[in-house]
Amino acid sequence: MEAALTAILAPFSYSFMLRALIVSVMVGVMCPILGAYVVTRSLGFMGDALAHAVLPGMVIAFMLGVSPFFGAVPTGIAVAILVGYLSRKAGLSEDTTIGILFAGLFALGLALMTVARGLPVDIEDVLLGQVLAVSNADVAATLALAATVIVVLYAFHKELVFNSFDPTGAKVIGLPTRALDYLLLVLLALVIIIALQAVGIVLVIAMLITPSATAFLLVRRFTSAMALGAVIGAGSAVVGLYISFYLNLPSGPAMTLVATAVFVVVAALRRRVA
Repeated sequence: MEAALTAILAPFSYSFMLRALIVSVMVGVMCPILGAYVVTRSLGFMGDALAHAVLPGMVIAFMLGVSPFFGAVPTGIAVAILVGYLSRKAGLSEDTTIGILFAGLFALGLALMTVARGLPVDIEDVLLGQVLAVSNADVAATLALAATVIVVLYAFHKELVFNSFDPTGAKVIGLPTRALDYLLLVLLALVIIIALQAVGIVLVIAMLITPSATAFLLVRRFTSAMALGAVIGAGSAVVGLYISFYLNLPSGPAMTLVATAVFVVVAALRRRVA
């Protein structure tokens, strides 16, 4: 019993692990909460594109010697709005617009990383996350962004859900459906930015979708799926953090593997029960 307790508490004798725990839990909670909308509206590709498209903003922030949040937040919001604007004004499909911005901005970010010398981050950290390197300022920024997302979701939850399930009906009764679409995209960008330091660009979409998809296998109500997804996501993040500490694995892949394993088990047992 004592040995088990020591194993549980030992990682958090280090301050960097406490900061990593806070950020990981925030990621585990926020990603599935917004992931419920992502799964319902099939916005997985949009989420992946936003994760890649914020790279130039992050690199510019590193070049200026400030927190990557100061570059990623405006870039993510701008890209989210630009996708909606171009898909309407240019007559292109949303997938086409996303694909163009995704490829172009990610390429620009990689080019900037190549040109800039002496950055305190490398491409592996960006792709796989660097939650163990977060500072107190990063923790504060993460908590502030998470609080903003929660407050806005609480305020507009009914409208966002209605618009997600019945956009035509929402428009008929006078809801500002276009503004709600933009709002959801901006919130998605903020949650992705929250997750980037923990799981990185490559794996952020997994934390957005996998816990939410698992929750939808177990419950039918949208709000219940949001709550259960948050529990699964937070649990996956914490267990993944322990695995990364004791097995010396990258934290992002460890968290994602735990979330994926939970999904596989739930899907297998659900099918067997059915």
